[in-house]
Amino acid sequence: MSDSAAQHLSAAWRLCACGSLLYGPRVARNLEVCPECGRHESLPATTRIAQLFDPGSVTVVDAALADRDPLVFVDARPYPQRLAEARRRTGLTEAVVCVRATIEGRPIVAAVMDFAFLGGSLGTAVGELIAGAAENALRTRTPLLLVTASGGARMQEGVFSLLQMAKTSQAVGDLRDSGILTVALVTEPTYGGVAASFATMPAVVIAEPGARLGFAGPRVIAQTIREELPAGLQTAEFLLEHGFIDMIRTRAALRPTLARLLAVTRGAQGAAPVAGSRTGSLAPDRVPSPTSQNAAHRSPAIVGDPRQLPVVEPWEAVQRARTLTRPTTLDYIGALLTDFEELRGDRSSGDCPAIVSGLGVLDGLPLAVIGHQKGHTVAELTAHRFGMPGPAGYRKALRVLRLAEELGLPVLTLIDTPGAHPGVEAERQGQATAVSECLRAFAATPVPTVAVVTGEGGSGGALAIGVADRVLMFAGAVYSVISPEGCASILWKDATQAPAAAAALGVDARRLLELGVVDGVIPEGAADPDPAAMAEALRRAVVASFAQLAAQNPAERLRERRARLRRDVVTAAGDGN
Repeated sequence: MSDSAAQHLSAAWRLCACGSLLYGPRVARNLEVCPECGRHESLPATTRIAQLFDPGSVTVVDAALADRDPLVFVDARPYPQRLAEARRRTGLTEAVVCVRATIEGRPIVAAVMDFAFLGGSLGTAVGELIAGAAENALRTRTPLLLVTASGGARMQEGVFSLLQMAKTSQAVGDLRDSGILTVALVTEPTYGGVAASFATMPAVVIAEPGARLGFAGPRVIAQTIREELPAGLQTAEFLLEHGFIDMIRTRAALRPTLARLLAVTRGAQGAAPVAGSRTGSLAPDRVPSPTSQNAAHRSPAIVGDPRQLPVVEPWEAVQRARTLTRPTTLDYIGALLTDFEELRGDRSSGDCPAIVSGLGVLDGLPLAVIGHQKGHTVAELTAHRFGMPGPAGYRKALRVLRLAEELGLPVLTLIDTPGAHPGVEAERQGQATAVSECLRAFAATPVPTVAVVTGEGGSGGALAIGVADRVLMFAGAVYSVISPEGCASILWKDATQAPAAAAALGVDARRLLELGVVDGVIPEGAADPDPAAMAEALRRAVVASFAQLAAQNPAERLRERRARLRRDVVTAAGDGN
């Protein structure tokens, strides 16, 4: 074998950090992901752009920016020399490339950072390019994607680099205030001024597996306070568990994920914003078209007359509502929604598995969904905390509601919980405050809302996401201020009196419709749950309800929502029985 052939063969092999010897072309075909350990190698900006966007759709957005050396900075080499070397090595003008492109035919503006260019540092030119990309997205009402890879602010530009944090944050904030989708893709590594500004500012934050994000890097922490970071801290997996990002996606899954997010929000980008003077109305091309656009109460999917409902013993209704074979929120999402992407985390303390939330499309209508999640087995119930949210769950719900407001999306909530989690840790994290903030936000939101009690509606833990323009419940569901067992223990001093308590509390659908607590009841047929039939019944009821709300003046709709909270239930009951 010749020396040149040997050198070529040697160059074709790579050694991964996991110790695996890898054939280079195989790694390239795997999108630069180690097939043995799954490690996602850093990518040049040009490679990232080629992977993410439709071929032939990319147009680079150039900006004529003069080089700046405001401090005449010199370390081992003058700053201008470092810039020139970075340009020769990478073929780039700066540490970010801004483009207009499409993903599965849907337009997007993107700013893609390259760590190989001076560590992806945030200098004045980078800040100006990212702010310019955001302004381009704002001007054309196009979603913005920020792909981050950075060690932080560019030290050679001193405080001028620091100011870019405020500039870029303001630019991304303007997009969010204008109802335009913003997404961050966090890649390895993202630190310092980038992490603390535009990397965490977008409405949706995605990370690649193993990507690290933090304000201070390990070296800075070690040198400043002489502490070593615990293993796994600042990784994508840590961030997801602690509520700071929405999702982790492998490189192969990034394009489909971004395409789904663009599909859900495509109707919102051309609409007027939904804040301040926002109306929260549904655009005509985003309203579902049921067989009848008349009032939802006259839809065959919803029973508005309690006399049309069978009389059910309240305690039997409680048992039926708790049946583990009833569909869960995730079941309904899987059966009814397309392009669904789950959003996780409250951005402050954690992620609560008892609340599932995200964006999806129902019969052509983009919307946000927030719901309690129980499960069908002991393992599932345990994993989802038996559907009892903690403060992080309610704060996650609040965050997704705010996102729906930004994008002008209607909100569907699905209620199935014994109540808010009563644990010590929940109290330490402010359970009462979290519930009250949800109540306030759902009562005042400008976007159309529909709440459906699908199983067990228990206490303030249910009501926290149950304030809506239309409140419905399944015929086999229950809704109560407290569990019958809890009521019996307090008032009867005997938990075995739960059946009597259930009757006294009036927890069943017929009684609650008589009292005017709910606006309508969704029939569900036989005593044994039929998941497919229930999903179809839910679809018809929700589509009819949003169609009715779309026909209303937004200000009138908000007045009616507030008025229903002030309604005298005794008067509302009238002669319903």
